[in-house]
Amino acid sequence: MFLIGNLLNAIAGMLDIILHIYIWVIIVRVLISWVSPDPGNPIVQILYRLTDPVLEPVRRRLPDVGGLDISPVVVLLAIFVLQKFLVASLFDMARILR
Repeated sequence: MFLIGNLLNAIAGMLDIILHIYIWVIIVRVLISWVSPDPGNPIVQILYRLTDPVLEPVRRRLPDVGGLDISPVVVLLAIFVLQKFLVASLFDMARILR
């Protein structure tokens, strides 16, 4: 059972790192959107490609808030819930199986 525990521990660790990185990607995208970036800039294009698949469905479901885009806030809250619930649960399961 310790092998499964170690595997769960590794998966939880990787998922935690990926979620942390994605949080920063969303934050950078929000900050860059405040300065009207050049859409041809490769960094801006990468940020949009990384975040649009997650932000667009949330934008479609949210009501109009006077032109204010709150989809990054909703996605960040969802990521925090994933970290506190899913990642923590995986770490706990891994600890139990060791």
